[in-house]
Amino acid sequence: MTTLHPTIAAVTDRIITRSAQRRAAYLGLMDRQREAGTNRGNLSCGNLAHGFAAAGDDKPVIRTGAAMNIGIVTSYNDMLSAHQPYGRYPEQIKLFAREVGATAQVAGGVPAMCDGVTQGQAGMDLSLFSRDNIAQGTVIALSHAMFEGALLLGICDKIVPGLLIGALRFGHLPQILIPAGPMPSGLANKEKQRVRQLYAEGKATRDELLEAEAASYHGAGTCTFYGTANSNQMMMELMGLHIPGSAFTNPGTKLRQELTRAATHRVAQIGWDGGDYRPLSRCVDEKAIVNAAIGLLATGGSTNHAIHLPAIARAAGIIIDWQDFDELSHAVPLLARVYPNGAGDVNNFHAAGGIGYVVRELLGAGLLHGDVLTVGGTMADYGNEPVLAGDTLQWQAAPATSRDDTMLRPVAAPFSPDGGMRLLAGNLGRAIIKTSAVAEDRWTIEAPCRIFDNQDAVLAAFKAGELERDVVVVVRFQGPRANGMPELHKLTPALGVLQDRGFRVALLTDGRMSGASGKVPAVIHLSPEALPGADGVSGPLAYLADGDVVRVCAVKGEVLALVDPAIWAARSPAVAPPPALGVGRELFALFRHHADEAEKGGSAMLAAMEAVTG
Repeated sequence: MTTLHPTIAAVTDRIITRSAQRRAAYLGLMDRQREAGTNRGNLSCGNLAHGFAAAGDDKPVIRTGAAMNIGIVTSYNDMLSAHQPYGRYPEQIKLFAREVGATAQVAGGVPAMCDGVTQGQAGMDLSLFSRDNIAQGTVIALSHAMFEGALLLGICDKIVPGLLIGALRFGHLPQILIPAGPMPSGLANKEKQRVRQLYAEGKATRDELLEAEAASYHGAGTCTFYGTANSNQMMMELMGLHIPGSAFTNPGTKLRQELTRAATHRVAQIGWDGGDYRPLSRCVDEKAIVNAAIGLLATGGSTNHAIHLPAIARAAGIIIDWQDFDELSHAVPLLARVYPNGAGDVNNFHAAGGIGYVVRELLGAGLLHGDVLTVGGTMADYGNEPVLAGDTLQWQAAPATSRDDTMLRPVAAPFSPDGGMRLLAGNLGRAIIKTSAVAEDRWTIEAPCRIFDNQDAVLAAFKAGELERDVVVVVRFQGPRANGMPELHKLTPALGVLQDRGFRVALLTDGRMSGASGKVPAVIHLSPEALPGADGVSGPLAYLADGDVVRVCAVKGEVLALVDPAIWAARSPAVAPPPALGVGRELFALFRHHADEAEKGGSAMLAAMEAVTG
């Protein structure tokens, strides 16, 4: 048996110890829910009759309570490419459930907003908090006590974390997440990036840019770059919450349909009335959370999960922080380079061996917990890939060697010995930097800063030629409490242009950067944020002034303002801009006012939950 890497063992043990009280309270609540809570057998006749009134042919089976009734929580809409394929899933799942004597009903829908559509727009201010709204929607969907299992249909940035956070409050149920898969590859991402930078420089027209974007985002399925959406799918595999190998099979294929059928059959097999009960609360434990973090590091996944994974963990009574990420990053090698960390997209990654190859490599090297309870067998089963033999779904071992070593490499010869996500700390606070796509000679940037309160002002300064120098671009008042912590991805082309012109450039912000961020060093999620907290105290970022020299260093783990302490102490904090109104942002004021720090997940909902549950 392979020995677990000592750093992974130590971090896991620390998380278990740190979480002991909350985890025990959570598991106790889940046990009570199974016996006396959301249980169909506890419904009155009137309750039950309402629940099956419109169930058609399934009504007699639901009425007797003799078989599992599966709740479907769906994020379907047909405006977003990633979620459009889910439209026909409920009717398919109902048929698949009947094949094993079960029934299924759509329990409810949750919103699915796309950061790709709202990027740089006012609607992006709702993005982070849409996760908590989705979690609440999932709870409402499952609150009817009609279900003994659930299937969760979601794929993109906030949708999977939101579904999982909500589903964990019904952790006594077996639950499986079902992806829809990425769209086929279109215009190469490197070419798309090239046209974006040309447009930022005024060397490409809007029509040329739109043509490039439309050739890249061209059909049903997730975007093919390795951002937050596809990192979600990887994490669900590494946590054992998918049917093995489900993540990156394209929509509309026979294999995709058979994986959905397998998920439906499987959730019916792992209910509490059988011999293989696998409730979500027991699947999502400390080791599963660590596995998700390891997968994120090994594949160069999205920095957004430095916020989402702690939030998911909290919903299961588990506490993980950025120090845990940092220590794991030093132990976990980078095995994959998927755009924006490499040339190929997730389809190329999947063809090279994909997640199955990564899982097998990590397990073989003692870099992954193999003894976790998964929905699809053992963790070793996630080292296999699904195939069709005729019309029959089967699994075969992932390739013994990478089919493309420019995208996927073994533990013995990684792209980097480091997972590429670091904690930076200093007199400006605590922050995250992703180094896996950044050239090592840019891991340390020391330069005068230029301060902005919004990303549009940065772009205006860029177009005016005011940033043609070594500079740390500071964008503050972008934290959860200030404006909902929008992503600042539309800064990437402009900052990339400055870097390509030979300047030493970095971004420093209390906001987020997209999972698609790339070659420019971005120090993000800085906490405490600039806006005063509940105690009325502003974060250090509010005291920075234009021209202050700032040092960010991923080598030493530093984020520092190199300012004389006496000068610093004499300053007053910058005044925050007034809250923005419109596109419904005012309805999310409650989320903003009570959100906690990014390192905990930036959530008012979870903070309030913990005040109630202990």
